[in-house]
Amino acid sequence: MSDTDETPAATVATLSALRETLGDDAVRVGEQIGERSMTDYTRHDPARPAALLLPRTTEQVSRALAICDAARQPVVPQGGMTGLAGGAIARATEIALSLDRLAGIEEIDPAAATMTVCAGTTLQSAQEAAQEAGFELALDLGARGSCQIGGTLATNAGGNRVIQSGTARDQVLGLEVVLANGTVLSSMNKMVKNNTGYDLKQLFIGSEGTLGVITRAVLRLHPRRAARHTALVALDSYDAAVRLLRMLTGRFGNDIGAFEIMWPDFFDFGVSLTANGRSPFSTAQPLYALVEHAGFDAGDSGERFASVLGDALDTQAIRDAIVAQTVADARALWAIRETTAEFPSQMDPINFDISVPIGDIGHFVDACRTALDQRWPGNRSYFFGHVGDSNLHVTVDGRSVPGVPHHDVYAFVYGMLAPYRGSISAEHGIGLLKREFMPISRSPEELAAMRSIKRALDPNGILNPGKVI
Repeated sequence: MSDTDETPAATVATLSALRETLGDDAVRVGEQIGERSMTDYTRHDPARPAALLLPRTTEQVSRALAICDAARQPVVPQGGMTGLAGGAIARATEIALSLDRLAGIEEIDPAAATMTVCAGTTLQSAQEAAQEAGFELALDLGARGSCQIGGTLATNAGGNRVIQSGTARDQVLGLEVVLANGTVLSSMNKMVKNNTGYDLKQLFIGSEGTLGVITRAVLRLHPRRAARHTALVALDSYDAAVRLLRMLTGRFGNDIGAFEIMWPDFFDFGVSLTANGRSPFSTAQPLYALVEHAGFDAGDSGERFASVLGDALDTQAIRDAIVAQTVADARALWAIRETTAEFPSQMDPINFDISVPIGDIGHFVDACRTALDQRWPGNRSYFFGHVGDSNLHVTVDGRSVPGVPHHDVYAFVYGMLAPYRGSISAEHGIGLLKREFMPISRSPEELAAMRSIKRALDPNGILNPGKVI
């Protein structure tokens, strides 16, 4: 039986036109499509798409979308498939459009301090190219080796250094996007100041491929921070953590590159997954902060950073601190925080990526933990986050709430956000998993405006249908 025997005639005609345009090697069907294209890090309802397209150029993306739009064939853009909201998952009736082959650094402009990069380039490749050129690409995520620039921008990813450099949106000067009908919007601007009407690129950053397919971008580069110092700090309470954050930013300003908070539930579990499985502290602590100081002076030995932490210890602003003495030490401390990459293999993770005003995060954590314990006694839940940018992560192990659908847990936790005027998504996006909960964080008027924009740019509704709105 051939791949087309069970394929609707209209889809067969569309695939034939796509093969003629892109070439046979760029159109895969059936068993030619690997598991990677079937789901993302959520492992949510894997499905083999009707076809997988692998264009090599913006022109090929344009021609492919024009064909699909004319046929009313839904298309789901795919990047590195590291998403945590189901935004890149294609149904069996949809065509997946992968940006894997549209990769590479086109240019680094030292005068403008910009990088022109193709959408399929991994974040790590872009970071390394910037480093080699004497710059730094400020955006950093745990999935840096797999996530792609296009997907990172399409979800407006955040990561570990938002308090220093902003989200993905803040790294973009220019963008090239292909609309649903094949029209190419190319605004590969390198200028910081360009106040000529609507800033169209902002429509596509964070739109999760529902308005257009990002194919290229001009990214801002920053001076390379030559010295990084890392410390793991023990604290009495969340309020003490906020005071420490304000003290450090007051002393070092924008040189505080990361401020990661870990409650004991997460910290202990994370430590158990590290190489030696032992806490750096001799005794358990009420709260932990992983702090990174990043400066431009290559000769900075970290004495000033350590001295400030010493003063905080003397005044009992903190309980204890371990300052990394080597790069290996720093990596070992970061390894605790980045054990989240192992969560899918260690549990059945129900992930929450929420925002709450910084002053309310501690109270929310206490209230959320209490509510979860009352609703599902014996549940295993883990609390951690970036905090300095108001981002809190919560992970509930689905195995600890047997028989409870993930949806019920999502609804329960998201329902707690309303009194705090919080956001259901800080950095992971909406995708499939959070769409129904959008009214918690967006007004009816805002949602109506979003739908109007969607209709204007994708009138036939072919781009990533069922996602976001």
